[in-house]
Amino acid sequence: MGRLLLIGNVGTWCWRLDTVRHWQAAVSSLQIPGRVDQGLTLSDLPLTAQLSILRCLDDGRDVVRVGHTTRSLHALSQDRSLWKALCHYHFTDRQVQKHIVIGETGAADWMHTYVALQKRYPRKEQYPESLLYCRHCSILFWKDLGHPCSADNPESSYVPISPQDFIDLFRF
Repeated sequence: MGRLLLIGNVGTWCWRLDTVRHWQAAVSSLQIPGRVDQGLTLSDLPLTAQLSILRCLDDGRDVVRVGHTTRSLHALSQDRSLWKALCHYHFTDRQVQKHIVIGETGAADWMHTYVALQKRYPRKEQYPESLLYCRHCSILFWKDLGHPCSADNPESSYVPISPQDFIDLFRF
């Protein structure tokens, strides 16, 4: 057929071929176990339900990571309305209009718009409930549950605690 010409060190080629053979043996010996349970998985749900679950994620990185799991979730993670909602959730309308990315089709490319906005502006951190620290009593409490503080002006002694600040409390 033709001549085989190796470029480089013969020892290196032999070592690489041995490595490839080792990998092939390891792959051929792999046994992927079947499902143990007969329960439903995310992929068993209708596509509209899967898209609704993706809409509950508030971070674009999480949407991309979920999209790497299966082909159907990858297709859903590319949904324009999902990325548009993420853009409007994290950024103001003015910021979105200023940095909107137009795709090859002439329509707005919401995924790339989200990435551009994320690089340009810090992400708003929004939490459903606030954790507060009372400097007078030295206790943590949920804002919704309140705190019976004995200070003269208790609201002035409350300091909001972010989740990262809460975790930092436990570092030595």
